[in-house]
Amino acid sequence: MSMSLSIVAVSGSLHAPSKTSVLVRALLDEVILQIGDRVDVQSHVIELSEVGPAFSGSLRRDDLSPRAEEELQRIEAADLLIVASPVYRASFTGLFKHVFDFVGQYALIDKPVLLAATGGSDRHALILEHQFRPLFSFFQSFTLPLGVYAKDADFESYEISSDALRERIAQAVTRGLPIVRTTARVDEEVSTYVGTW
Repeated sequence: MSMSLSIVAVSGSLHAPSKTSVLVRALLDEVILQIGDRVDVQSHVIELSEVGPAFSGSLRRDDLSPRAEEELQRIEAADLLIVASPVYRASFTGLFKHVFDFVGQYALIDKPVLLAATGGSDRHALILEHQFRPLFSFFQSFTLPLGVYAKDADFESYEISSDALRERIAQAVTRGLPIVRTTARVDEEVSTYVGTW
């Protein structure tokens, strides 16, 4: 019997193509690379550049379109969240925050969250500690030990060109997977299987 792990990745970029989306997908690919041969990974990527308009005009969750509600339910049901935003006005994008304002206050309790961000230079790297961690601490989530920050110079033509960034991505996933393993919702019958990944 195999275990299934649901991963939802959220890119808070308002543009396409996007370095933030490239980073999100690289993190997702690294998780699949490290455990995909032992765990049935179901993944879904939410691009706010695409689905954002479904959220932007609503003030209450019951005002949302069916598409927006579906994406929220995916976020709330995930076993692992990967979340990222470009730095905008020293924080994540307003639309990224707006989306998470609709997430149920207790829906992310104990959920592992891998944090990531992109910015023009290294001086913005503390966004992970000063903006992302407080937000997901409010939700009582488990933010994974290492987040990943990437600067513009780490990319070329919307592809990762930095070996150092690739190493940070691999390290963040490697350090985070033990927490994902202990928080994953699995049946008692397969709980011993989880220890193999």
